[in-house]
Amino acid sequence: TMMHRAAHTAFCDWPQSARSAMIRQSLKCCLQNSACAYGVVPAPRDGEEKEMMHRMLRVDHAGEYGANRIYAGQMAVLGRSRTGPLIQQMWDQEKKHLSKFNEILAENRVRPTALLPLWNLSGFVLGASTALLGKEGAMACTVAVEESISEHYNSQIRALMESDPERYTELLQVIKEFRDDEMDHHDTGLEHDAESLPGYWLLKNAIQLGCKAAIYVSQRV
Repeated sequence: TMMHRAAHTAFCDWPQSARSAMIRQSLKCCLQNSACAYGVVPAPRDGEEKEMMHRMLRVDHAGEYGANRIYAGQMAVLGRSRTGPLIQQMWDQEKKHLSKFNEILAENRVRPTALLPLWNLSGFVLGASTALLGKEGAMACTVAVEESISEHYNSQIRALMESDPERYTELLQVIKEFRDDEMDHHDTGLEHDAESLPGYWLLKNAIQLGCKAAIYVSQRV
């Protein structure tokens, strides 16, 4: 077409150095795009790796979904209190985590856990019921949950590092970033009197037992 001929003529009229630079830039973009074609997770090499990645991503998504519901429950009770902005700030970070895992699941066609309706309800109830104990109750819940999620992320980081750190570079980056956010929330809970709640250790252990069960089930169902 005339447009193609005009573009070709214009391109040929450019100095050699400009044309070379443009070709180099185009090749660089193509390489970057092909490297990122799969997003965060590399295409699985076999059925075993696919199953491992699906279980890992499914449980991470479920954990972030549950954490979002817990903060929603806390905000329903303490949203208008002086602790409200602090809870909202942590919740906003969790929303970003969940959004990222929604994206990763869609990109890799990973089925979310069938138990999302259960985590929806139980997460909200846990957040609201601990918030009814006051600020300290909400913070105790945050410490317990975020410690469990951080430990879970750490075990995934170790597994990926032992397997093939170069292959999982981008996924490791995401998990490490989210792990650091969870640890910040954990530390925030301790800084805001979580341990001063009567029966703190009992509540913390009960919540963490529930978290371990949720992680186990969400990987499989």
